[in-house]
Parts: sequence; structure tokens; C-alpha cells
Amino acid sequence: MPNASRPAIKVGISACLLGSPVRFNGGHKESRLCSETLAKHFEFVAVCPEVAIGLGTPREPIRLVGDPDSPRAVGTVHPELDVSEALTAYGKQIARELGDISGYILMQKSPSCGMERVKVYQANGHPIDGGGSGLFAHALMEARPDLPIEEDGRLNDPVLRENFLTRIFAYAEWQRLLEAGLTRKALVEFHSRHKYQLMATNPLQYKALGRLVGTVGTKPLDEFAPVYFSRLMAALKTTASRGTHSNVLQHLSGYLKNDLCGDDKQELQRLISQYREGIVPLVVPMTLLKHHFRRHPDRYVASQVYMQPHPEDLSLRNGI
Repeated sequence: MPNASRPAIKVGISACLLGSPVRFNGGHKESRLCSETLAKHFEFVAVCPEVAIGLGTPREPIRLVGDPDSPRAVGTVHPELDVSEALTAYGKQIARELGDISGYILMQKSPSCGMERVKVYQANGHPIDGGGSGLFAHALMEARPDLPIEEDGRLNDPVLRENFLTRIFAYAEWQRLLEAGLTRKALVEFHSRHKYQLMATNPLQYKALGRLVGTVGTKPLDEFAPVYFSRLMAALKTTASRGTHSNVLQHLSGYLKNDLCGDDKQELQRLISQYREGIVPLVVPMTLLKHHFRRHPDRYVASQVYMQPHPEDLSLRNGI
């Protein structure tokens, strides 16, 4: 877990989400989650691609037209205004320039910043079913496929929010390892710390990545590490279920089997069952587990990212 002595984690964000009046109408789309809650934990790097490529504020709105797989971004009043290449080039530029960010939050439904389901219009003026991606967002995601990227609207879902922020902190830890000079030992320890987080999100990849790490000595580290990390980030993108979380809770409770009395074991199992059944949120059995591990410390469990993958005051496990 990051601590106060470490540099703030940098996260890119659509500037309008922080309250900057950069939208086509001179307004903003401030997200209190971002500007008030997450801003306490991250150093936001605000970007408005439409302003950055020279469009004024206020300005003529743009929209996506044509093929949803490769749409054009044109003016809604003057379709001869075509900023497709400019937005794509700026997405690639930001991907290069912001190499030290650990995540990115995009404005939903935007023809520049929307990740998915952005309206793409046909020649008859009607939108195509399914939509497409904003051109800046598409270029950014193509250039930085491992980077945790999410839309502001999807962050209203507590499961997606917890997953996204967990990935940001994992990404930031990996960046610190690279900056310090990655070694095989550091990679193996990093993987070990993420064991139960992987088990919760993607049990199949947890096993596959374990086998992969077992071969870390067979290839040059500069070849092995990027492949490993890409697979890790893809695995962590899967959202954990109550079933997979419960499985991890059972594994963790096994470390206490010789320390707890019968009543304490029954209470812990009851809360895990209640969580699995949807009666209580994850924070309830986790709080009891942490209480028992404070009384009966285990060095390996204490090293696990799963025990606290993000700052406690974000209360992310209260809603899942």
C-alpha cells in the first residue's frame, strides 16, 4: 500500500470532471467523487483534448459519424470541420507524455473521451446501435493497453469503482518497482503479494500466472516482465464476485484454524456465509478477519494486497 512518504499517484482525467469550464457550451461536468473524494488520494492531471487541439470554449459541438469501428469527428453545424486526425494524434501524444500516470478517468459519451457506447451517426442522421469510442480515448487505450482506464459514469457502480481503484494501486506499485530497478526477486515478491487479489478476481489466471512466474528465470527479465504485467493487469480487470471473494475469505480463515476457539470460528464462518448470500457487504467479514489477524499476526497474510488494496477511508468494500 502507498504511504504518506511516497509521491502522490498521478491519474489522468478529463478536465471537465474536475469542474473546469471546457465543454462545448462553456460548462463542466464536475464529478464530486473525483474532485472531492479521489482528489485526496491522487494527483490529477487534467486534460481536455478538444481544447488542446485548438477548439475554443464555447464552441460548435462535434459528433462521430460513419463507421463505428473508425468514425470521423466532425462539426454538428459545419461538417467540413473534421478533427479526427487531431484527436487521434493527441491521444497518442498524451499516452507518451504522461508515462508516469497510473490510471485515467474519462468523460462518458463524449466524441473525444468516451470509452464506449458513444453515439455514431449515419448519413440519415440516426445513431448506429451500439455506438463507438471517442477518438482521443480510443488512441489512448490502444497506446496504453495495460493502463487502468474507466469512465466517470461507470464509477457509480461500486463493484466497478472498487475494481478500477484496485488496479490503479497495483499499477502504481509496479511503476515504483520499475523505477527502483526491477529484479526477478522483486517480481516474484510482487506476484506473491497479489496472490489473493488474483484469486478473487480471476481464479483461472491466478493459476496460469503462478505457472508463468515459475519460469521467470528462463528468459531475460526485460522480455519476461512486460508479458507478465500485461497478463496480470488483464486478469485484475475481471470483477470479483461474492463467490470468489468468499473463496478467498475461506483461504485466509485457514491461517487462523489453530488460533481461534470454536465460537470465534463459527462467527467468522457465519459472516462469510452471510456475505456469500448477499446479506452483508464485504467489509463485514473482512473487519472480523483483520481483528483476528491483529491478535494472531501472520507475516504472509500481512503482506497480501487483498487485505487492504486501497486506502481504508475510501470505504470501497462497504458497497460490494
